[in-house]
Amino acid sequence: MPTETAAEAAAPEHPQSRYQVRLHLAVDASRLASLQRTGDHVLVVDVLDDGELATATTAAGGRTAALPVAGFRTRTAAARAVLEAQAARGDRVFVDLVTPARVDGQFAVEDFLAAGAVVDALAELGIDFSSPEAAAACAAFTTLRRALAHLVTASAAGRSWAAAGRTPEVLAACALDADA
Repeated sequence: MPTETAAEAAAPEHPQSRYQVRLHLAVDASRLASLQRTGDHVLVVDVLDDGELATATTAAGGRTAALPVAGFRTRTAAARAVLEAQAARGDRVFVDLVTPARVDGQFAVEDFLAAGAVVDALAELGIDFSSPEAAAACAAFTTLRRALAHLVTASAAGRSWAAAGRTPEVLAACALDADA
């Protein structure tokens, strides 16, 4: 298990900073910008992408790259990209998973479970020094994995999409590892 550096221990405003895999729920654009400045990899987890946290760009190590959006469909692909970045660096990288703040103020269970799916995929590849927040999302995902479609379609966002005739899109968003 990695040890905590003095800088990490002295950062009370970032309680997850000592962990390699971190989860931030209900992130707004300003918090996202802060995470982009301080993290190695920021992944937006937005299963039913409604544009509330716009895809942005991030500067990491002087490079600019598109900020990826992860979910059930891309969980393993996202984890592999992180592993490849870690191998290229020759040292561990820090991953911040963020779920968007919702305009309606609802808890987005689908995003929490998808963040857990990504954490699970990272752990399967050996990147498993997770914050308690990330570990809890992972435990929720692994426990409820067989009920994903039901939980997502029954969520506030899922019901809203269904009312708009978008149930097939909701179900498609629940397909694990469907996209490379």
